[in-house]
Amino acid sequence: MSDGRTRILKTEVVFDGWYRFLRMDVELPDGARVERELLANGSAVAVLPFDRERRVVMLIRQPRPGAFYSGEPSPLEAIAGSLDGMEPALRIVEEAMEEGGLRLGALEPVSNIWSMIPAATERVQLYLSEYTVADRIGPGGGAEGEFENIEVIEIGLDALRDLVRCGELTDSKTLILAQALLLRHPELWVGR
Repeated sequence: MSDGRTRILKTEVVFDGWYRFLRMDVELPDGARVERELLANGSAVAVLPFDRERRVVMLIRQPRPGAFYSGEPSPLEAIAGSLDGMEPALRIVEEAMEEGGLRLGALEPVSNIWSMIPAATERVQLYLSEYTVADRIGPGGGAEGEFENIEVIEIGLDALRDLVRCGELTDSKTLILAQALLLRHPELWVGR
């Protein structure tokens, strides 16, 4: 494999469990040979659902190893999940029902971002989607048997804006989606 300048000389699977970790021998454009580690975790999808009438967004909170290892509370997050071989638009509909008990309306694509390009293969397709109270048709909380312990949280649009402004929305995909909502739908805040 090569990007035209950098060549992967050898790849070794170091761990293959919940995640897959690789060690690679790489030749850089200047000819230097180095070792790099990579989290090969596929692609994912995320959505920030918003209710225009009630002026809320749906977020989730679940125990995240990075947070509890660091002694921090798990952050508020957009609904998200691995693609598991599905098309992003189909997978996020399934994930919204699993995590939020939510039937999604039309999807508004935002971007397909690298989540952690220095160390992972993951790209996350981001969407916005409107919903109404009538679309809350299930309990949410996560898929049976996955032990996700998901808490579904609706917060007001003004509270979301304030979290963005003060830097307290710390999950990157969620911050990008909140900023996209602010930029693409300013009418949600006009006159408020």
